Amino acid sequence: MAIKIKHPVPSDIDIAQACKMKPILQVAEEIGLKEKELELYGPYKAKVHLEVRDRLKKRKQGKYIDVTAITPTPLGEGKTTTTVGLSQALGAHLKQSVITCIRQPSMGPTFGIKGGAAGGGYSQVVPMEDFNLHLTGDIHAVSAANNLLAAAIDARILHERAITDDDKLAGAICPNGEFPMAVVKRAKRLGIKAKKLADLNAEDKRRLFRLDIDPASLTWMRVVDINDRLLRKIQIGLGEDEKGNERTTGYDIAVASEVMAILALTTSIEDMRERFSRVVIGTSTKGEPVTAEDLGVAGAMTVLMKDALLPNLMQTLEGTPAFVHAGPFANIAHGNNSIVADQIALKLADYVVTESGFGADIGMEKFMDIKCRASGLIPNAVVLVATVRALKMHGGGPKVVAGRPLDKAYTEENLGLLEKGMGNLLKHIENAKMFGVPVVVAINSFKYDTKEEVKLVKRLVEEAGSVAVPCTHWMNGGKGAKELGEAVMDACKQKSQFEFLYPLDWDIKKKIETIATKIYGAEGVDYTPEAEAKIALYTKLGFDNLPICMAKTHLSLSHDVALKGRPSGFRIPIRDIRASVGAGFLYPLCGTMRTMPGLPSRPVFYDVDLDLKTGKVLGLF
Repeated sequence: MAIKIKHPVPSDIDIAQACKMKPILQVAEEIGLKEKELELYGPYKAKVHLEVRDRLKKRKQGKYIDVTAITPTPLGEGKTTTTVGLSQALGAHLKQSVITCIRQPSMGPTFGIKGGAAGGGYSQVVPMEDFNLHLTGDIHAVSAANNLLAAAIDARILHERAITDDDKLAGAICPNGEFPMAVVKRAKRLGIKAKKLADLNAEDKRRLFRLDIDPASLTWMRVVDINDRLLRKIQIGLGEDEKGNERTTGYDIAVASEVMAILALTTSIEDMRERFSRVVIGTSTKGEPVTAEDLGVAGAMTVLMKDALLPNLMQTLEGTPAFVHAGPFANIAHGNNSIVADQIALKLADYVVTESGFGADIGMEKFMDIKCRASGLIPNAVVLVATVRALKMHGGGPKVVAGRPLDKAYTEENLGLLEKGMGNLLKHIENAKMFGVPVVVAINSFKYDTKEEVKLVKRLVEEAGSVAVPCTHWMNGGKGAKELGEAVMDACKQKSQFEFLYPLDWDIKKKIETIATKIYGAEGVDYTPEAEAKIALYTKLGFDNLPICMAKTHLSLSHDVALKGRPSGFRIPIRDIRASVGAGFLYPLCGTMRTMPGLPSRPVFYDVDLDLKTGKVLGLF
């Protein structure tokens, strides 16, 4: 599908709204999907049923490409833009069968400081308003399932405190004497053979119905998909009917929820149901784990999430297909789109271009060590996005302030500053090669880049054993990434030597310290007493064989946002560790890393409005 390129490049939303999109049924037909395998959400987006995997199970799998980046800066690197531009180059200009697989963005950054995440310029997923806002409601389903569990926790504590007699508590949960489905499952797990109240002895009745949750052990938070810093720590139970049940808790952003991580990592509705059953919300007063299944809510959570499990089919500006599904943050959660979207795409296309969040030290490492473990899929190549001006910032360039003109360091040739910043890019290349995967560097070009600056980047990348390709997909669409596409196709022909960074049978500390020293370049790791206690608890409970999902700032290879480039001589502080047993990982909190972002003094929602005459969204970018 040809697009009309204009220079100077209009705003993202103007480009997107001017695009003549294909009907989504046509997009689906072109990649071999049948209409009966779709759930339509209007003319330009649809959900895809997972049964398509069964139909395609004997089909050869395509090449799997992960797009990552250098450590982000306020100047932006254009990772999603490159992901889309590469796909458009492969599909529309190199005539390859290709599907883009990316995350659905949170509305926190959309209305906060980042803006939209559909790509940019002439490399976008459309309709971009739908992409950046509600899409098909998956994040709302995540919030509802998460908060249902949160409500179930506090309700159970309240009612167990109010009903001290075990017979009355059992009678309240089983008013007709028969076990509801959730109680049947709990009885089976506890080895209790009875199926109704009359068959229980006093001890089994207590074991079955009284959870004795320790409020001090609770780690499950409520969520909302907005950056709302004042909800980070709240007091609940202040109502007249809730006296005696006051406690301190808080909110995370919805995309940091374990429910979102489960959506991204699950492989089927059966697997999702099982993962929800394993979610640990805290422990009993005896130190035993309490799960969503124990609370009787895992089945209801699955019901809320059953439609969200289906990937969303959309398209790029040049009409190539895109799956947009799941949206876990990468600095908090594992930062990758869903496994089910990738599985379907790899059976439908010769090339699948996916994207891992933030820099290669965060999203890519989690892609390799968490997502690839869960999916069994192995990447054929990594594309590492870098810009000349961002590398100059890593070399010690002046601070960038929103709304102010760029300093001359970024608009004029400065080879010395650029070479100093190359350490960041070279470290990320090293990180990708630790996993045995070929690396192609995409130099996302800006108008201020000089030939000598691009030449310097290419030379140093080649000396590191990789290929660097300048590309102009933001201003020229897929045509501007054609050379990148050819380089990626060549990389995919190389034999993969893929390996994980660590085995799962290592203890928790050894896995954390391997990531910190090998990927971040730290000298070591320091643990607070709280983190030490959690390591002891999780080891005792048998969670020590899970992979590690580090919650760390994305703005530095270290935990400190002020340390740019390739820092050295630092240690990673771990203040706490949480267990996402249903998702299947432990996540240590590094330094002051927060799980609920805040709005800046000048949020981008100031620019967003609706044209009441045309119905078009204004100001979204």
